[in-house]
Amino acid sequence: MEHAKEHKKTIIDKFMIKGGTGGSNTLTGLRYEAKVELAAFLNSQNGYRVDDTRVYYNNELVARLFKKHGLYKFLKTNGIDWRKHISKQLLPDNCIYVIINNTAFILEVKHQEVAGSVDEKLQTCDFKKKQYTKLFSELNYKVEYLYVLDDWFKDSKYKDTLDYIISVGCRYYFGYIPLEELGLPVPRVDINSESIVPSYEL
Repeated sequence: MEHAKEHKKTIIDKFMIKGGTGGSNTLTGLRYEAKVELAAFLNSQNGYRVDDTRVYYNNELVARLFKKHGLYKFLKTNGIDWRKHISKQLLPDNCIYVIINNTAFILEVKHQEVAGSVDEKLQTCDFKKKQYTKLFSELNYKVEYLYVLDDWFKDSKYKDTLDYIISVGCRYYFGYIPLEELGLPVPRVDINSESIVPSYEL
């Protein structure tokens, strides 16, 4: 299988936080802000290169990226028939398999401007995580299910829903996800650089 051939060498560099040891003038909190394609975001970062579904950092393969039907194309190339595991396809906004931690992260971006259907969709994460876990079972990948939410969901009326997301082993972030949360290497960036936090808004 293709995944068995992928090199899992540890490539995450030690990093320094702004104001940390030695007062280094570097920042590693590079953030993926969800209103841009994840592939385009990574391709624009120092040291990263995206070639089709493959993500390289300093020319070393670190991840695979899949969107929507691309996930099922990947499964097929690995000899996996999704119909043997689930009855209906799930089409992820973004799925990134990070080699170093053998984990497929499902990233779902949710925007809301008025009360409506998105409220209820947040409560489906437990079911969907279990479905993706079945999909990846033959590859022995772990699965994490993450939401990127806009500030609408900071309203107190969503507290129960957000608590539920955590209680079933899923996660949520407001506005962005730090790359280190996915286990991806984070390039050092000069704090005076305009590329510290790309200006992509939810």
